Amino acid sequence: MVMHSLYEWFRRHRFAVDFAAMSVLWLLAAGFALASGDVVAGVVGTLLVVPLAWRRTRPTMAGIIIAAVALFQWGTGIQPLPADVAVVLVVYALAAYGPRWASIGGLALALLGAILLVTRFYTDMTMETIASLPYAALLVVMLWFLVLFAWTLGDLTRTRRLREEALEGRAHRLEIEQQQERALAASDERAHIAREMHDIVAHSLSVIITQADGARYAAAADPEVAITTLKTISDTGRSSLQEMRRLLGVLRGADEASTRPLPGLGDIDELLLSVRALGLDVAYAVGGAARRRLPAGAELTVYRVVQEGLTNVLKHAGPNATASVALDWNGRGLRVSVEDDGRGAAAYPLDSKPVPGGGNGLRGMSERVKLYDGELHAKPRAGGGFAVAAFIPYSEA
Repeated sequence: MVMHSLYEWFRRHRFAVDFAAMSVLWLLAAGFALASGDVVAGVVGTLLVVPLAWRRTRPTMAGIIIAAVALFQWGTGIQPLPADVAVVLVVYALAAYGPRWASIGGLALALLGAILLVTRFYTDMTMETIASLPYAALLVVMLWFLVLFAWTLGDLTRTRRLREEALEGRAHRLEIEQQQERALAASDERAHIAREMHDIVAHSLSVIITQADGARYAAAADPEVAITTLKTISDTGRSSLQEMRRLLGVLRGADEASTRPLPGLGDIDELLLSVRALGLDVAYAVGGAARRRLPAGAELTVYRVVQEGLTNVLKHAGPNATASVALDWNGRGLRVSVEDDGRGAAAYPLDSKPVPGGGNGLRGMSERVKLYDGELHAKPRAGGGFAVAAFIPYSEA
């Protein structure tokens, strides 16, 4: 952890670290020249070393300055200085942190500079004999080896740095994608909760309201009817409360939350019994044979379509209305229809289009059905009443 913290600090404070290293190098390379009284060598050494403070933050600028000072040193005949090590250091910096063109250009200039440096000293020092020519060639090769080693090391550093940046970028993108997925999942879950809440509350309240209205008018003539009705209201409210507690318990993740399976096709009969107990005459028919079972979520969708359709009949069809529920299996899937002969045609324009906009219940049904690649149509019937039809295909996954 300590080494990692130090590495992160060095990476965040590049200029400060490079400036400190440059200061130490200047004291060793140029400071001694100034202390010895050689002002020209001290100035040239300073100009060679100081740009190293920007070797990582401004590598191209540092390389250009050092190359210009080195050429000036060669052109004016100034003897090699300890500060000339800056050339090798800047070759490494260009390879590691500079653009590719600057890296290649710095390498080429350094290799050429090695030839120029040795050639100048060979001309000055070996005029007396040709025997030193192999020594000059060996010196050039050694300088080239040093330059190529520095450039190769810098290029490997560049490769590692780019890989780390790519990994950091990928990690950042994955984090953003995870946040987006969590946001989408939360939005989808909110929509799912809203549908469940609507299906539970709307159906139960419709039953309670219908029973309460009937009991209010029947209590005067027959008190026994009021007692029976109040019991139905109590049972419906208690069942709805249990459903709400189950749903909220699952949302809280409580261990004591009920894990009772959600309703499916097998629970439609019980749903019809509760609706018939309210006085609504409901016919039920099942046609065809299922080629395969629907997923549990699709069965819940069918149950909710029937529940919402019958709830709308109770709320909007008016008195003396009858309804019919039909499940028709075929080779592609299950077709569900809920129809009534109430006053639905008077509430909506008579056409073949679905009800424009629709309420929360119709919108919730449509969303549920689309989750399973199905279709939902809700519109007034030509002969009076209202019809809700849904088709849910088999899942081939």
